[in-house]
Amino acid sequence: MAAPYSFYKRFLDVLIATSALLVLSPILTLALFAVWLQDRKSPIYVADRIGLNKSIFKMYKIRTMVVNAEVTKVDSTSSNDARITKVGRYIRKFKLDEITQLLNVFIGNMSLVGPRPNVYRDVLLYTQEEQTLLTVKPGITDFASIVFSDEGEILSSYVDPDLAYNQLIRPIKSRLGLHYIKNASMSLDLKLILATFIVIFSRKRALNLVNHLLKKTEATNTLVTASLRESKLEPSPPPGSNEIVISRELRHD
Repeated sequence: MAAPYSFYKRFLDVLIATSALLVLSPILTLALFAVWLQDRKSPIYVADRIGLNKSIFKMYKIRTMVVNAEVTKVDSTSSNDARITKVGRYIRKFKLDEITQLLNVFIGNMSLVGPRPNVYRDVLLYTQEEQTLLTVKPGITDFASIVFSDEGEILSSYVDPDLAYNQLIRPIKSRLGLHYIKNASMSLDLKLILATFIVIFSRKRALNLVNHLLKKTEATNTLVTASLRESKLEPSPPPGSNEIVISRELRHD
């Protein structure tokens, strides 16, 4: 990416992250207190994620699950996941658990806009083409975050949500991430931030905006069509592979 873009992107990250944390601090405080009140345990969940250049960083989220939920080794979360607490369901519904990731943006290991960071077990499955996703800072939002804002609902009907994620969501999500990297600009970042705000109130309008942005940046017909989410998701290979993932234990190049 060009140096001026990188400079202004970081400036925007710090400016918006700082301002948003200040403005949202009352809501953040209430959410954290509600989580603590339910079980008297830490309301912050710190998770290892893979970031820029395959570095491991600590991502901060408001805890929406029971303590030690990660021992199940299930990384993808469906909306009916038994590990989600009662308070956690409300926090997830309004995406409040993402607010604390603004701390990651301020620190500098995440950006406001960029491919969503994944867990190590999923990154191990990346094809050579998907490795490009690790050449930029991960973000709080991007095309895929909006297109799959209902990820929990998508996975709720599958016995193995991790496998369903890799078969149904990852192929499109990775392609959207690669498309973002290819077309990244301040203008696109600002529009994706706007779409992220809109999706809270009107998912259809947000999807239409993403669809427009993909057309404008000359995305493939597959991505343009998928962005409207009008068709049932079907298993497909991730970018850089001709094979559908059949196990998280295998990597398909």
